[in-house]
Amino acid sequence: VQLVESGGGLVQPGGSLRLSCVASGSTSRIWFMGWHRQAPGKQRELIASLSIGRTTKYADSVKGRFTISRDNTKDTVWLQMDSLKPEDTGVYYCTGDHYELETPSYWGQGIQVTVSS
Repeated sequence: VQLVESGGGLVQPGGSLRLSCVASGSTSRIWFMGWHRQAPGKQRELIASLSIGRTTKYADSVKGRFTISRDNTKDTVWLQMDSLKPEDTGVYYCTGDHYELETPSYWGQGIQVTVSS
């Protein structure tokens, strides 16, 4: 399974970005997909996840501002990020696994998101 992210960049505080992740390979095995974030000087954390049954989970830090969604027919998952804050800055990784794991088996290469004025 390969995961490729796109859509990162520089945005002002209060702005929005939409990250995309396209999966290829044996995607039928991927029941759980998510987004992890590595902020400067902090541990990598799971910020949003979505099961194949469309159950979503969010970290408290992004709840109400970020929305994860997926299109199984296109093997794509998105992360809509609104009301961005400087503390949302970091490298965002698309992740996936058959099981709901703290450290999924499959990771994208990561994409930079910078929130700054």
